[in-house]
Amino acid sequence: MSSTATAPTPTVGATRRTHGSPIMTPRQIMLVIVGLMAGMFLASLDQTIVSTAIRTIGDDLHGLDQQAWVTTAYMITSTIMVPIYGKLSDVFGRRPLYLFGIAVFIVGSLLSSFSTSMIELAAFRAFQGIGAGALMSLPMAIMGDMLAPRERAKYQGFFLAVFGISSVVGPLIGGVFAGAHQILWVDGWRWVFLVNVPIGIIAICMVFAFLHLPKIGERAKPRIDWFGAAAVIVALVPFLLVAEQGREWGWTSAGAIACYAIGGLGLVAFLLIEWRMGQDAIIPMKLFRSSSFSMATLLGFLVGFGMFGAMLTIPLYLQIVVGLDPTQSGFAMLPMVLGLMLASIGSGQFIARTGKYRWFPTIGTGLVTIGYLLLTTLKVDSSIWLLAGIMIFVGLGLGMIMQSLMLATQGAVQPQDMGVATSAATFFRQIGGTLGTAVLLSVLFSVMPAHINTAMVDKAQLTAALDAAMNPAVADKAQNTGVMDQVWSKIVGPIEKGTQEGLDKATVQITAAVKAGVTQKVTAAVDQQVAAGVVPQAAAGQIIAQQVAAALPDATSAALQQAADKAGVSVLGGTLAVDYTNADQRKAVVDKVEPTIEKKLKDTSANSSSDSSSMSDTSFLNGADKPLTVQFLTGFTTSTGVVYWTGLIVMLVAFVLSFFFKAPPLRQRSALQERADEHAAENAKSDDEVIAELEEQVKA
Repeated sequence: MSSTATAPTPTVGATRRTHGSPIMTPRQIMLVIVGLMAGMFLASLDQTIVSTAIRTIGDDLHGLDQQAWVTTAYMITSTIMVPIYGKLSDVFGRRPLYLFGIAVFIVGSLLSSFSTSMIELAAFRAFQGIGAGALMSLPMAIMGDMLAPRERAKYQGFFLAVFGISSVVGPLIGGVFAGAHQILWVDGWRWVFLVNVPIGIIAICMVFAFLHLPKIGERAKPRIDWFGAAAVIVALVPFLLVAEQGREWGWTSAGAIACYAIGGLGLVAFLLIEWRMGQDAIIPMKLFRSSSFSMATLLGFLVGFGMFGAMLTIPLYLQIVVGLDPTQSGFAMLPMVLGLMLASIGSGQFIARTGKYRWFPTIGTGLVTIGYLLLTTLKVDSSIWLLAGIMIFVGLGLGMIMQSLMLATQGAVQPQDMGVATSAATFFRQIGGTLGTAVLLSVLFSVMPAHINTAMVDKAQLTAALDAAMNPAVADKAQNTGVMDQVWSKIVGPIEKGTQEGLDKATVQITAAVKAGVTQKVTAAVDQQVAAGVVPQAAAGQIIAQQVAAALPDATSAALQQAADKAGVSVLGGTLAVDYTNADQRKAVVDKVEPTIEKKLKDTSANSSSDSSSMSDTSFLNGADKPLTVQFLTGFTTSTGVVYWTGLIVMLVAFVLSFFFKAPPLRQRSALQERADEHAAENAKSDDEVIAELEEQVKA
């Protein structure tokens, strides 16, 4: 039954709405979709802007290694709020909560733009996430309310167009803002958050004007599961906290164990509370009686874990390793967006025509798994076109997964549970994404120091780096100032100083030896002249001094040059010195000191704990010559490989589980239509009973 016809007018008696009468017209549906797209554009724009600007933000606030806090704080609060919004929307209606969410999101964006540290930004992003929870969960619930599953595909293109536009415009705007020093006397990257304010105001006006859903029946007296909401917070926050800080605290430290215990108790309390609350629970336990709902939820969790955490490393790879600026890296992510849009539209059209979607989760998880396998092969010098091809592959897989899992979730529950089921599915996917972000970024920055140290002691790379750092033509470049100050000056400075001190000692010794030799030779000659009566004895000392002074410079110069030729150095300013512009002389120094430097680096690596502070500000890598940065780039690339392997394993588990997924049949009517028909049938039954009673009274 289509749900696109004349909306009902609330009347009584004979004009009351009849069973099967369509509840919303196409125009009403389109106006609602316009309101939903406004909020969706706001949320998706925020994600794409921040992802491409996070490196600039982290460098400016001196805390790139703390970026997980910024992302995780946002995802914690938005994740916690998703099921709360879903349940409250079933009770109070979707529209007021959607408006509230956009308003909170706007305020959070404004506060984020005034951040002075990464921790402060994380706090404001946490507040922003409270509003984002509504933008994540309610649009899909509203779509499930008013559109039958197969009919939904006809409108899917509008949402994908909004997503595509925001994905294209977001990286561009984020890159422009992040790349600008100041815009209207405000740091450029702060506009990444400020831009949400005018866009959010437009969105809230559009939602207020267009988002109107018909009310079916009377709402029961609400019973809010506040204890369940509190238990969600107690259960979730400690686990995410230890996932982020475990590498610094130690995974078996007192703080980590306390988080495990508190989180475990919170989880047990949440399950007990939800069981006691029954139908009024934030996440009713009855939903999991459906194997389709349970499997779709589990697959959503695994996909969220593997996708969110691993995908955050691609923009970092593009900017740190490939050397793209934020704008360019944003555009470089478009192949994944293209793949996602093609797969979503294609699968949507297929589902609309056939009603079949059973194998989409299996194909999708398989494609993403293969994509992650290919990502593990990335090297420092890998082609950006190879990465683009991999991203298309991953995007195609994700596009098939998301839509089919949501259809299965909504098809497995009763119409009155549409909101809570949709929010529950989004909740578990967000939990997976939040944990994936915290755990995988924690893994990234935990293993990075060791991998950088390993790259530092690579003989070939270390030799090339030392040669470049000692070459004035390279070391004195403006773009290499940062990396020289951060790393290489601390290494080559002592080497050059020690080398010169040794040559200075040799110069002093040679000069003294030459002077002694010349003096001895001149004295002997003058003494002979004195003995022959040619030179008076009284003048001998003065003549010796004059002749020594005259012969000494040439003799010293010749002796120094002879020593320089033998040692493979130069004579500069009357002293032995290494001419670092001379490749042969520079190579001789590098070959001599490289084994010592390599041994010291190995000893330092073995005797020191991992510390990611070296990557808290990566601006020193910008534009620097590759020989000076290749150790960092190699270490970072190797570390991302660990992240991709982790994501691959998770997606492989999801791929295997997808074979056990049973897709529920798609409904022919929307949730609102079903509730309206049930309500109309109940009213019709009541009228028949009233007529029967009246007939009996007449007969009596």
